[in-house]
Amino acid sequence: MWLLLSICVSTVGCLPINQTQDAITPTPGVTIFFRPPQGASAETLEELKGDMVVQEGDILIPEDRNAVETLWPDAVVPYVISGELAHREPDIDAAFKMISDVTCIRFKKHSAELSYLKIQDGNGCASFVGCRGGAQPLYFTQSCTVGNLCHEAVHALGLHHEHTRMDRDQHITVQWQSIIPERKNNFKLLRGNTLNLPYDLNSITHYGQFFFTADGSPTMLSKRDGGQMGQRTHLSQLDIQRLNTLYHCDERMKSQ
Repeated sequence: MWLLLSICVSTVGCLPINQTQDAITPTPGVTIFFRPPQGASAETLEELKGDMVVQEGDILIPEDRNAVETLWPDAVVPYVISGELAHREPDIDAAFKMISDVTCIRFKKHSAELSYLKIQDGNGCASFVGCRGGAQPLYFTQSCTVGNLCHEAVHALGLHHEHTRMDRDQHITVQWQSIIPERKNNFKLLRGNTLNLPYDLNSITHYGQFFFTADGSPTMLSKRDGGQMGQRTHLSQLDIQRLNTLYHCDERMKSQ
């Protein structure tokens, strides 16, 4: 069954690296409230049109890993922008440039490719993780910033939230009593490929300390003095290294 799934994914243009994938059970429900980091907009959907399920606030149909090994072939991501977002094309270009300026990953307007991102309006920001095959939605509402979209694009490239790593508790303390009860699964640790890179509080994929707070108190505290988390302004150095490692950018550069 898993082999058939991998073959099916291959035929629609993605690049599966590992044919055994253990999915976790998604949590139903999409109505979410939280305090975003200062200067950033929420990435979670308050509501999704249709029957899609949101896990961890902004991830659609997740995998049980930190880096999904279903990649975009040749490190090229085709995309289309829905008509209602035409006025935000400069923001979309800026978000993609944050990634392409520091990696070998390229974004191009969709032509005849079988797999591509379809950037469309919604009631928040959300993405699948990794290349799923076919027309893959990426939701980008008016309230989302360039940094929010970059965060979602990093999910689409294959990275999960940094705070779900198995070594998370060595670096931050989760304040479980302050988390909205039905959102505690968003902080669940996931087994997965960390690409042998250190934990990164500064990652663009890391939650902020007030995400999903029930009472206005922090939901996560750094164990490092002055450790900030939840920024949505740039890729950290480790974000850059992760993406370059995941897409074998060194090898691609040598072959050019």
